[in-house]
Amino acid sequence: MPSPLESPPSPLADPPRNPPANRPRGVRPAERLCHATGALLVLSGLVHLVVFAVDGGPWYGPVSWRKPVTFGLSFGLTLIAVVQVTSYLRIGERLRTALLAVFAADCVVEVGGITLQAWRRVPSHLDMETPFDTAVSMMLAVGGGVLVVLLTVFAVVSFRRRPDGPAGMALAVRSGFAVLLVALASGAAMIARGVVLVRTGHQQAAYDSTAPLKPLHAVSLHAVLVLPALAWLLSRTSWSERTRWRIVAAAVGCYAAAVAAAGVWAVLTY
Repeated sequence: MPSPLESPPSPLADPPRNPPANRPRGVRPAERLCHATGALLVLSGLVHLVVFAVDGGPWYGPVSWRKPVTFGLSFGLTLIAVVQVTSYLRIGERLRTALLAVFAADCVVEVGGITLQAWRRVPSHLDMETPFDTAVSMMLAVGGGVLVVLLTVFAVVSFRRRPDGPAGMALAVRSGFAVLLVALASGAAMIARGVVLVRTGHQQAAYDSTAPLKPLHAVSLHAVLVLPALAWLLSRTSWSERTRWRIVAAAVGCYAAAVAAAGVWAVLTY
């Protein structure tokens, strides 16, 4: 008799031949808008990579073209990934549409504020030098809080009711959201500690304090893109459901090991 790990009954179930009652066929206008927004954010990141190549300057540090590049690419890809991944969740269409609309708007605000400060040649986060800079920093912090709430809602939905999809997709979606929560927690920790240091008059220490958590934040941020994408690609093969599920499970294990290693690094260098 096979063990539960070798033959998990739930993740291996094929998706229904027809879409769920609350999931209409085709791509909805809200999804198209979110896809377009994500593509524009990715394009913004690529444009600023060209700006960096032409203008030069440091790649690291609180004032750098790196920030509009990496944030544009990360937020754009994450927005597109979340739109696709949430299509597998058992959630009301109106609620999903509303949450995605707020998420897309928040992504634009975050990337827009970071890009604005890069062009002004001032830090985007933890900068309280002027009233305007303080307002931008607080806006980005509040926007980060909104992201935490929205993505936590999606994560909770994914665990309350098994997501739809091909073999391994439920595992990929749930694992992707679980790891994404680690990214959100590490990001919140960076902002919280930085704000405390700024408020106590240690501006440079606030910028330096984010370094130990950056690898953990970066590694865990895109699990919600990578793992479901792998499950989707495997569904296009002729391999058996058991084989596909095992590959996804192995990928989840590898990703968890990478996140754990980044976490250990953060603890040792914090």
